[in-house]
Amino acid sequence: VVVHLLKMAVGIESLVHLSRVQTGRLQKLEQAGEPPVLRHWTRNTPVRVKEICGGGSLYWIVKGAIRARQRVTAIEKGVSGKTGKRCAFVLDSALVRTEFKPMRAMQGWRYLNDDAVPKDLMQRSENGGDLPEDMAQELRDLGLL
Repeated sequence: VVVHLLKMAVGIESLVHLSRVQTGRLQKLEQAGEPPVLRHWTRNTPVRVKEICGGGSLYWIVKGAIRARQRVTAIEKGVSGKTGKRCAFVLDSALVRTEFKPMRAMQGWRYLNDDAVPKDLMQRSENGGDLPEDMAQELRDLGLL
């Protein structure tokens, strides 16, 4: 059984913004001489680690909707001097766009069962341009995309 995670991308305006933030973090790690591993730190460690790391992804909520996912490759435990125990979701650097799925705001992370995840979107062709996600969703709802 595969289980996924659902998380708000706080302060993120778009998938382009999320990608830039993550790229910046990886560059800072490389400049510091550390391995460029993408980690998202959180307070609570999931109990269902094997199910998540066995093919699960972290689904990002951006501006009130699930819009993308990243595969979770590992979950690491750590300690922060300020907050105590912490957990890192180690993520694949590939940000995969998903179907637009409205979600309410929440704190922390939630489990997301495999049957509830939005489908991945196919990559757009280079000559087709890149539509704003809200417009693309409207066109999908109308059956035009």
